[in-house]
Amino acid sequence: MAQILVDTSAVYALIDKSDGYHRRALTILRSLPRRGLTPFLTNFIVAECHALLLSRLGANTARGWLLEQIWPVERVNPHDEESAREIIRSYTDKTFSYTDATSFAVMERLGIGEAFGFDSHFQQYGLKLIV
Repeated sequence: MAQILVDTSAVYALIDKSDGYHRRALTILRSLPRRGLTPFLTNFIVAECHALLLSRLGANTARGWLLEQIWPVERVNPHDEESAREIIRSYTDKTFSYTDATSFAVMERLGIGEAFGFDSHFQQYGLKLIV
């Protein structure tokens, strides 16, 4: 099975039933096995998700997600971080976060061109978002 990176925007949409993308996120998640895709996160996305859930949905939700999260986690390595800094240095007209840029670098390293998320930064960088 091929891997697909799950962005923070998808994790949040899956958890927050009031999120505008919640229903779409559930549909996509359910379609992954049929599409032959295995979801994974990076360690930076795990940290970003925990912080976002903590700030918006509270400590219990953030803790529960962190402790029950079962998807594989790909560690961002030093080369990915250098690539991320170069992405931020090069794309001065974009507002990519460092986590976004490390996600792009990891995807490039793993040869993955599509992510599960709702963040247009992926498309701005030239990657696809699964629909």
